[in-house]
Amino acid sequence: MRSTLLFAALAAALGTAEAAETQRYVVLTPEATIGHLHATVDGDTVSVDYDVKDNGRGPTMKETLRLSEAGLPVEWSITGATTFGSKVDERFAVADGKATWKDAVGTGEAANATGALYIGQSGTPWALGVYARALMADADGRIATLPGGELRLEKGDTLEVGSGDDKQTVQRVTLSGLDLDPTNLLVEADGDLFAVLSGGRNLVLREGYEADAERLRQLAIELGEQRFIAMQAEVAHRYEHPVRIRNVRVFDPKTGTRSEPVSVVVYRNRISGIQPLDATGTGPEVVVEGEGGTLVPGMYEMHGHIGQNRTVLNLAAGITSVRDMGNDNDVLDRLIQSIESGKLAGPRITRAGFIEGRSPFNSNNGYLVSSQAQALEAVRWYAARGFPQIKLYNSMNPAWSAAAAAEAHRLGLRVSGHIPAFTNADAMIEAGYDELTHINQVMLGWVLTPEEDTRTLLRLTALKRLDQLDLASPRVRKTMDAIVENKVAVEPTLAIHENLLLNQDGQVPSGQAEWIANLPIGAQRNAKRAWSDMSAPGDREAYAGAYRKIIEGVREMHERGVFLIPGTDLGGGLAFHRELQLFQAVGFTPAQALRRATIDMAEYLGEDQQLGSIERGKLADFFLVPGDPTESLSELKNARMVMKDGVVYFPSELYPRFGIQPFSTAPAVQVPQAVETPIGATPSR
Repeated sequence: MRSTLLFAALAAALGTAEAAETQRYVVLTPEATIGHLHATVDGDTVSVDYDVKDNGRGPTMKETLRLSEAGLPVEWSITGATTFGSKVDERFAVADGKATWKDAVGTGEAANATGALYIGQSGTPWALGVYARALMADADGRIATLPGGELRLEKGDTLEVGSGDDKQTVQRVTLSGLDLDPTNLLVEADGDLFAVLSGGRNLVLREGYEADAERLRQLAIELGEQRFIAMQAEVAHRYEHPVRIRNVRVFDPKTGTRSEPVSVVVYRNRISGIQPLDATGTGPEVVVEGEGGTLVPGMYEMHGHIGQNRTVLNLAAGITSVRDMGNDNDVLDRLIQSIESGKLAGPRITRAGFIEGRSPFNSNNGYLVSSQAQALEAVRWYAARGFPQIKLYNSMNPAWSAAAAAEAHRLGLRVSGHIPAFTNADAMIEAGYDELTHINQVMLGWVLTPEEDTRTLLRLTALKRLDQLDLASPRVRKTMDAIVENKVAVEPTLAIHENLLLNQDGQVPSGQAEWIANLPIGAQRNAKRAWSDMSAPGDREAYAGAYRKIIEGVREMHERGVFLIPGTDLGGGLAFHRELQLFQAVGFTPAQALRRATIDMAEYLGEDQQLGSIERGKLADFFLVPGDPTESLSELKNARMVMKDGVVYFPSELYPRFGIQPFSTAPAVQVPQAVETPIGATPSR
């Protein structure tokens, strides 16, 4: 097989004719085909059509590239819309050795740019093949990129795909430097892109090779596991002797106060004592110098859709427990087993059983149902497997909700969820919801008409109507009263709404201002873009007004005693710190926000006998910050050490593996006789 891309570019340069060829790819989840990518190569010009729709949303992009003889873009235009609807109009060109570009961040230029590799901010997966080809031709597999940074490539194994006349050998390559995580690709013998392996669910694959999809999806999971198993071996510290963390003030979430300086002693995975600072050790001990910092109980991120790539970053942020609110059940089971066995670093995971109705807009997660009988079957399936709650989703027929909730309650499960399309929060509270997920799901019921379909992006774009909403209106009062009277918990996910309603192209998001400079350039660049389409006159102001109305509404809930649950739906990590800061915006003090993220969540999940506070006999889940987080929650990002289940991690060792500049240094650690037992080994006695 010859290289379509390089042959066409050379043919154009030599003035020879070459018929246009279209490379066709499908975008797959385990359950369905959710999109396509078609790249038509005509001489030195490539036209790309990319469209993905899952859960009623997804990117739609058109690209046109003109390539040099070396296969590098010399002209590139990208237009369309991102997953949440913001407009894309990106341009790049090289002329007379000077490169110019315009993306969502702004404009830029670079001199002496002949042969430079530009990274498209909104480039489709097909562009990954362009990068890979350039790096494979480079002697050391490293290229400085525009607008900045460096891209690296590592070659992996080869494997056979297809059968019969379509059988071929492809090679795995790994690209690093684009963002927080590397990207695994498969390329054909001629250099053309064959597949993009995303880590477990979505797969971009050459059309006609769908029979290989499940095998390649498992390969993606295995590659991620290999990376994180190696990382665990390098950064996880399990000590043979007791660990004494000296000179720390312990934050007590029940009182909201910090103790006088003490020592906290841990043996294996339990807190064995909180001792006076001058207490004498018992013999060989590992001593961690706390230097007067604060020891905080491990926090709970209560809205995750967790995958391999965010387990470590949650630990680095002091999050030792995550509630997963919807996932591929088999993939999540495998991840949990790997964490619990010690193969991978990661938080404790509580699972919510995701139940979604089949429709043209359904999410491809969890358990898909087409009838009330199937919904009840799903509830029983989750109950039998120990799930503590279910989560009903957008395409569920609301008429099935009461029966599903009753069956869940009969079996001892909590009921949470989105508000299904064509109903409202009032009806779902009456149906038996114990918890409402996302504040937009509650407030949309005050501005939508009954026939409007929230299975689409309307559930986000209609939020701008909140700007004109009167929170004193009878419609609002009815819902607020029902939430209070029925003691329904609300998980508002404020941080994701801040991004959705306030982020602007070219601006540092207010929620990331404290830490964006520490991120790799690709992550910084992607953060400085709008989520929503605000191109129509007045939309920007309406969205900003809607956010103010959300804060006002959630503040009222807090004042009326509604139990608010902290979760991000953003992957957790540093974003969870922002969620807690936004809890301050609705009336919590820093100490109260920390209480809600620790002991309150442990009690909510029935885990407070083991977790949620730093007490003798409890599991050793906590983290050390140098200052006082009860004065400023900004202190949380400066975590110097995290202990989860007795295993010690230092964020200064974790963050660089994702291209993030650490926020703090590790504390001094004295290890007797330099003994340290690798993860999975049995400590000597």
